[in-house]
Amino acid sequence: MEKIDIIKTIKDGCTLGFKNFWPLLLTSLLYVLTCWIPYVNAGTTVGFYKAIIAIGKGEKIDPLAIFNKENYAYFSDFFLLMGLMCMGMIVAGLLFITPVMAIAWMFAIYFLIDKKLPALKALNLSYKVTLGEKWRILAILLLCWLAIGIATAIFAWIPFIGWLFVLAIIVLSMAIMMAVQSVMFNHFNKKADAIAE
Repeated sequence: MEKIDIIKTIKDGCTLGFKNFWPLLLTSLLYVLTCWIPYVNAGTTVGFYKAIIAIGKGEKIDPLAIFNKENYAYFSDFFLLMGLMCMGMIVAGLLFITPVMAIAWMFAIYFLIDKKLPALKALNLSYKVTLGEKWRILAILLLCWLAIGIATAIFAWIPFIGWLFVLAIIVLSMAIMMAVQSVMFNHFNKKADAIAE
């Protein structure tokens, strides 16, 4: 299977982000408002990732779906996955490879939710599908963050109303970054299906 295309992924992510701007924005805002509430935050985190998966598949998303009761069905595997990732990152830190493992495992939660895999299998699958593509993933993320940073820095210099533009950029970037992640997951999900065959 072809490797992920850096520029196409960013372009597709921007297109998807603009197309689904309001649902993505509302999902993000609801998540930010609830991510500090114990117990609720685990369900809304799963719902947040489900929304990213859905837009990558071309489905419409309902921002209120982050509160669905079904999200709590993932509790056990979700916490196990987070625990394994935390322990793995400690070991990766000792070996000075934390960024490598962070990229290698970044799709584990998507596989846990989308393919209903146990935590360990989701981590393993994420690692396998990102083999040979970690630099491309890093390039996509860095280019997005760089563009957001430059735009924010430029508009921040505008006297009096610059903060309004900065706020608009931050809001827009939330939707675009979610969409870029969904495009990346879509690519690696297809790669995962090819590995499974």
